[in-house]
Amino acid sequence: MMKMQIGMLAFLVALFAIESGFASPNTVPAFLWSPHLQRGGNGGMDEAVNYQVMSSKDLVDSVFTQGGWSNILCSEKKVEQPVVDVALVFIGRELVSSDVSSKRNSNPSLVNTLNGLFTSSNFSLAFPYIAAPEEERMESLLLSGLKQACPHNVGVSNIVFSDSCFVEDGTIQKLSDLQSFKDHLLARKETRKEGETDLVVLCSEGSESKGQSHSERESISELVSSVEQSGSKYTALYVSDPYWYTSYKTLQRFLAESGTGNSTVGVATGCDELCKFKSSLLEGILVGIVFLLILISGLCCMAGIDTPTRFETPQDS
Repeated sequence: MMKMQIGMLAFLVALFAIESGFASPNTVPAFLWSPHLQRGGNGGMDEAVNYQVMSSKDLVDSVFTQGGWSNILCSEKKVEQPVVDVALVFIGRELVSSDVSSKRNSNPSLVNTLNGLFTSSNFSLAFPYIAAPEEERMESLLLSGLKQACPHNVGVSNIVFSDSCFVEDGTIQKLSDLQSFKDHLLARKETRKEGETDLVVLCSEGSESKGQSHSERESISELVSSVEQSGSKYTALYVSDPYWYTSYKTLQRFLAESGTGNSTVGVATGCDELCKFKSSLLEGILVGIVFLLILISGLCCMAGIDTPTRFETPQDS
């Protein structure tokens, strides 16, 4: 009970900090938790909130250091940490820092689910302000961080990603839907050897995706429940990465419109906020150029006027 109260306090403190106005529109939240890890006895903190605005790469480094994932996923360090069977990673597309506590443009069901998982765990870390990655996606940063944290030997026996994740490594196994993840976890429960750890990464396709059959809340709840029912020990990370998804959808729309040529069939006729901003900007530039040409023409005309500087007095005849 005391653990849950302290975890609830840490989660509420993180929400209060976000609601107080410190969050930038370009920051996203991240939550790390585990019901099976306890680091307080080793000089670490069981519950903590990091208020620093950090880059996505720094978040990955903190997960491996403060979160103890280097001791879980690296072969040479496994003796320093209790064995965890599964390391779950949820990469969402729906939350930004301001959405966590705001009633507007937020997902209360997802926040409540994360709150319940976070506060009921023995070990938890909250990162309210993560600068969203602009050039590299979160799943790629995670793989790079894993290789840096475990330079000698990665102690992960099995790595799986969802099809919606973008990874360049062709050797990584990919699963198509939530049910395939459940079947995979059940099969690994039977074949996993003692001391081995699996890395499971599930990337949301965003609420706007037509193929998204499960919401982020449903995916997280069902996958965590599946792991708990199998009796496997786990640690989990949730981080939001909505900005690459937004730019990707914009690119998709541009390619779709370009592919139709001069035909108007299938071309979106609506104008979103980005479209309105660009149109207003172009209109302002065009009007400014017209007024600048008028001003230059007037100045040139005035400069071309040649009048005498003085007039002689006419002589009397």
